[in-house]
Amino acid sequence: MNFSDELTLLLRACYPLIYIPTAEEERLEKAIATVLETMGNRNVYIWDFVEGYADNPNNTGFGKRNPLQALEFIEKLPPKVGGVFILRDFQRFLEDISISRKLRNLARSLKSQPKNIVIISPQVTIPDELTEVFTVLDFPLPTAGEIKTEITRLISATGQALSEQLLNDLVRSAQGLSLERIRRVLTRAIASHGKLEPEDVELILEEKRQSIRQTQILDFYPATEQISDIGGLNNLKDWLLRRGGAFSEKARAYGLPNPRGLLLVGIQGTGKSLTAKAIAHHWYLPLLRLDVGRLFGGLVGESESRTRQMINLAEALSPCILWIDEIDKAFAGATGKGDSGTTSRVFGTFITWLAEKQSPVFVVATANNIQSLPPEMLRKGRFDEIFFVGLPSGEEREAIFQVHLSRLRPHNLKNYDLKRLAYETPEFSGAEIEQTLIEAMHIGFSQNRDFTTDDILEAASQIVPLAKTAQEQIQFLQNWAASGKARLASRNNALG
Repeated sequence: MNFSDELTLLLRACYPLIYIPTAEEERLEKAIATVLETMGNRNVYIWDFVEGYADNPNNTGFGKRNPLQALEFIEKLPPKVGGVFILRDFQRFLEDISISRKLRNLARSLKSQPKNIVIISPQVTIPDELTEVFTVLDFPLPTAGEIKTEITRLISATGQALSEQLLNDLVRSAQGLSLERIRRVLTRAIASHGKLEPEDVELILEEKRQSIRQTQILDFYPATEQISDIGGLNNLKDWLLRRGGAFSEKARAYGLPNPRGLLLVGIQGTGKSLTAKAIAHHWYLPLLRLDVGRLFGGLVGESESRTRQMINLAEALSPCILWIDEIDKAFAGATGKGDSGTTSRVFGTFITWLAEKQSPVFVVATANNIQSLPPEMLRKGRFDEIFFVGLPSGEEREAIFQVHLSRLRPHNLKNYDLKRLAYETPEFSGAEIEQTLIEAMHIGFSQNRDFTTDDILEAASQIVPLAKTAQEQIQFLQNWAASGKARLASRNNALG
């Protein structure tokens, strides 16, 4: 059900108090007005703290700087007079006892009247005592069709005829932005050189990065790593390479559904995060990084609202990669009750979306401790596949040394004994191999010479790998993978 249909249903069902979190005030008010045109029996009344009511000459200025008076105005209208009362920024007054009491009184009386109160706010901030009387309705970001209409309208003033390719590129790059931001960046481009050009796509992408940063929920992560930068993990690489074109229109025409995502479980430092970055680079998709901790807010309903905002933003930016690092730590307490069930509700919203999403958002989640993950996360249908990423074998360690040394000393690679390095570093993870090379470089640099194989071996002798310090945890993970509960990322994983 789209926004217009859902709002129409709430209005007809006489839901008295509706809360719509969005920063797109102007666009939302137009959408509400469009819905009311189809209903025919309700007027729009708009109030804000500075101007009061400003919908018609009879009400102009009423309730100015007086939020309680704004509510009393609704109460004084005849019961049969229909109306939708839009209260801008009214969330700032909800903590006031007189406002809270008046809203609860109105919630009872308006159930039998064709009147609805709509609060518009950038985010959900509802006090505990009002959670039962408010209905929160999400207002999605502009669709591709809305963006295309807006771009066409803006460009019509210049007389420029956009090619279909450029128009589609502009629309795709603008998805995930508000209409106001889109207008701003396109107007800037037109003012700069009098028309829109292919180079302006980068301007829009920069605006998108800025917008995502301001949400403080998702990060637009630059992905420069390539599949070839991953040493080993051949099964996982093959799986990814087979799905390189799975987001194309050709794949849809073939009947393939959009890939859902991957859960990468395994030992720390074995390349799980690197894989997420490499997928985005290889598939030419934007990489969004989610810090699940940012979803949780202190106010009632705020965490759930941020979760919905994250989902809406990711879907608006699709096709994209959504990278969730160490998801086991984020949802370790999902079954507990220590936070009044907030974690459980956020987790429930998230996994329901994972199971039901139709949008091309490919989720890459990584986890180190499988015991901390709720069982629901591991059910079929949440992810396309669960891969176990274990400690690299000797052959894979040799490949990892080669990847790093090819980057650090591309012209002197033949000077290093890769087979000996792999042999002398049993149970080392990829991250530990990288740290070993950094330490070896310090040894060589301090003696004013290039580092050697012997320096690398000396550095390795000083590192105690995680395989020894966390032996029990690693053994548990290996036994879990060996029981057939996950697919092996490497062809020659040695499971103990």
